[in-house]
Amino acid sequence: MRPASVLPALRRLVEPLALAGLITWAAIFAGVLRYSSDALDPALAVLLASFGACLLVSILVEESTPPASWQRVLVLTQVLIALLTCMVTREVLAAVLLVIAAAQLPALMSRPAWITVLVLANIALYLILSRLWGNSTPLLLTVIHMGFQIFAAATALYAHQAETARAELAQVNAHLLATHSLLEESARDRERLRLARELHDVAGHTLTALKLQLALLARDPAGAPPAVTTAATLADSLLGDIRGVVGQLRQADGLDLRQAITQLAVPIPRPAVHLDLAEDARVDDIGQAQALLRVAQEALTNAVRHSGAGQVWLRLARDGRSLVLTVCDDGRGARTLRIGHGLAGMRERLAAVGGTLAIDAERGFRVTARVPLT
Repeated sequence: MRPASVLPALRRLVEPLALAGLITWAAIFAGVLRYSSDALDPALAVLLASFGACLLVSILVEESTPPASWQRVLVLTQVLIALLTCMVTREVLAAVLLVIAAAQLPALMSRPAWITVLVLANIALYLILSRLWGNSTPLLLTVIHMGFQIFAAATALYAHQAETARAELAQVNAHLLATHSLLEESARDRERLRLARELHDVAGHTLTALKLQLALLARDPAGAPPAVTTAATLADSLLGDIRGVVGQLRQADGLDLRQAITQLAVPIPRPAVHLDLAEDARVDDIGQAQALLRVAQEALTNAVRHSGAGQVWLRLARDGRSLVLTVCDDGRGARTLRIGHGLAGMRERLAAVGGTLAIDAERGFRVTARVPLT
């Protein structure tokens, strides 16, 4: 586990479902070792401690989407340890360990898969109670425990679905805000161009004509009044000011992507996103702006869902006659890069506006998008 991810991991310990699981395990550990007639059996303590260790690791490790195979193995190991514990001790309280394991299954498996696991586990529990310990009501106890397991699994499933929906809604909202910001910037850019043209075409031409007329009057042999000379000086000064304003408006041409990209990063609680957005990083074409924005969106989404990263760095800057967007993270990376729909879509968007995309997944995940400036 990387140092940058320690704090988020510790925060996961105090999440409601995780905290409930740890408290329940601690109560079972203490209760079984104190009241069970098999409390002196060292295997019992080892099994209970092993279950707690597996539970703790499953909480602390970074989540990934889709879940890694070892994460499923970790929870299935808890199911196996719970059944072995039930075989070592007659204490029915040990079967509650299956409830803790059941609450973790829906986030890692499809519904048919985790239901199958619970059914098989409870068949094994029934056989342990009836054949190994000769319990007088094995079916009743098994059904009761299975009911608790299904309740825990359903609660965890709905909590997981609600959390996923909330995260997706936050991302959709961020994308809408970013698009809205880009549209506003496009409207402002068009207005700047319109004002620049109006100032240049109307006021500039009028003042130039006025200056010429005043110059003719100043050359009159009869002599021009001092006011004419003053008016010519003022017209010349005003014309220079207008040209300066037009020049500044022209320098501000292009779409500013900084606010739109910032909107994408705002709702991401983890990993930490670091932005480096140059003030002069502007594009003239709305298509290029949209392509870069979608690349930033896809790269950030990948860092959140798949890479297991603790830090993400996003940089937007000019490089000669190109604008370059770089997004890199400190995630797990990949030995073999698989081009999915998201990466293919990024390449297609950039190619449509004359841009290119470079991807490096050897150390973390790095995306570099480049578009030409006109």
